[in-house]
Amino acid sequence: MGNFLEDPYTKLEQIAPAATHVHAKTYYGGGVWYTLDLDYDRVVGILRKVDYRGWVSLEFEGKESAKTAVPKSSAVLRKAFRYA
Repeated sequence: MGNFLEDPYTKLEQIAPAATHVHAKTYYGGGVWYTLDLDYDRVVGILRKVDYRGWVSLEFEGKESAKTAVPKSSAVLRKAFRYA
């Protein structure tokens, strides 16, 4: 999801039907090279429209300590997928 710096949702809609693995990025503390503020509820909606049933991995790419940022990132994704 973090590879689409411009208009990410339109691009995700285009590739979602062919997706076999989804890689979610978070940027707590600001990104190292760039920062995206992705709406994961919207992303999950895109995936549900195409009945995506594959894996979702999490990549934390921010400057905040992983000890605090990874649990926050996991909570955001769990909430978006309604596993909270």
